[in-house]
Amino acid sequence: MKLFHWLVTAPLALVLVVFAVSNRAHVTVRLWPFPFELETRLFLVILLSLLVGLLFGMLIAWLSGGATRRGSRARAKRIAALEREIEGLRSNRATMPPPLPGAGG
Repeated sequence: MKLFHWLVTAPLALVLVVFAVSNRAHVTVRLWPFPFELETRLFLVILLSLLVGLLFGMLIAWLSGGATRRGSRARAKRIAALEREIEGLRSNRATMPPPLPGAGG
């Protein structure tokens, strides 16, 4: 598993380094409604934009999975309650006297 991690991480890191080195030009970032201006490197603008998009997408996915997680927790509680009930019935059955011979049922 550690080898797989490095087989994926090393080429990805290499691609990011090559991307950063080849996109070192200075750019000015202006956010339209605000009088805010930032001069920075192009690769920082691109990579930070990707990071913000990734985090926003993860937030949307997490929020949309809330109902599923809530249902899973409710089912887990129900299963635990049923398992406790089964154990209680088994312990009651073990303490009951044996049935009388010849009794139907």
